[in-house]
Amino acid sequence: MNIIRLEKFGIRFKSTDSLFYLMKERVVEVKRLVGKKTVRGKTYEYEYYTLPLNLYIPKSMVEKHGTKYYLQVDEENGIITIKPTEEKK
Repeated sequence: MNIIRLEKFGIRFKSTDSLFYLMKERVVEVKRLVGKKTVRGKTYEYEYYTLPLNLYIPKSMVEKHGTKYYLQVDEENGIITIKPTEEKK
């Protein structure tokens, strides 16, 4: 499998048996969001983590791998792959 990378644009082309399709790849950072909910006069706060494209990521992954991830979008097959850039120390 041949891979041609355009690092500047975060775009990758893969070729398999003379078929070319587009796979976008970029480094993204997790956003920490704090939500508030009021139930019977009492206010509760909760936190959750998101990536671009409204993808939610578990808190345990953020604690284990940190806040930077590779986001690969394969538009032809409809597959989104999320990989940590490196383990948190």
